[in-house]
Amino acid sequence: MVSLLVATALAAAVPADAAPQAAVAEPAMFVVRDADTTIYIFGTFHALDGQARWFNAPVRAALEQSQELVLETLVPEQPTLPGQLSQFRAPSVTPSASFLATTRMAISAGRAQGMQVNNGADMVLRREAEAEGKRVEGLETFEFQLDMFNHMPAAEAPAMPPPASKRQTSAAPMESLSQAMSEMQAAWKRGDQSVFVRMLGQLKTASPDTYRMMFTERNARWADWIRARMQAPGTVFVAVGAGHLAGSDSLLVRLAERGIPSERVY
Repeated sequence: MVSLLVATALAAAVPADAAPQAAVAEPAMFVVRDADTTIYIFGTFHALDGQARWFNAPVRAALEQSQELVLETLVPEQPTLPGQLSQFRAPSVTPSASFLATTRMAISAGRAQGMQVNNGADMVLRREAEAEGKRVEGLETFEFQLDMFNHMPAAEAPAMPPPASKRQTSAAPMESLSQAMSEMQAAWKRGDQSVFVRMLGQLKTASPDTYRMMFTERNARWADWIRARMQAPGTVFVAVGAGHLAGSDSLLVRLAERGIPSERVY
């Protein structure tokens, strides 16, 4: 299965001009609050085709009410500086099974679908917040994310290629990847968490360590960050990948375990 690493892989793609916008989308947004603190939690998709108007009244209003925007990380505008992407290395596996090979396929598949980081929810929110002079920060540093991918468990290469009959009847990796990305993007646009729940379950089964590193551990840390931020008054807009808000190990579940209930507001 092509995992939810796809969304992160697309973050390395070169932005393109935004495509004409069309239908209205309704991605999921939640809120946690107490007497003097409100934190909106919005599920993003890191690269989009620009074919839907998602930054509409409820999302825009929540961002405008917020004093700060918090993203997963702040990707440098020039992420090829020495000591940044130059530190990225592939797992020690055969090239066909390496993470870098997967990211290259993801970027190509995303572009084939018209998906570009410049249209992605994270980028749009960051541009808007910075234009309004809001504080923008990341839950993780860019260096932390690079290190996480450096230590991502490697996929095992098969001992021998599958039989010719199997290869002929199986979907090509690029086709499978494009289909998965298209399905996730469509689910995001309609605020459908069930697709992410299913794909997260597939990732957890296929690679428990990858799932743990990318979702379980990070969601717990982010829940601790939100719990700490709740101790100070104000309104904050937190935007993380939609996959982090779905399933039994989601950020929302981790918050509930810490006594912080969430409410879906969109």
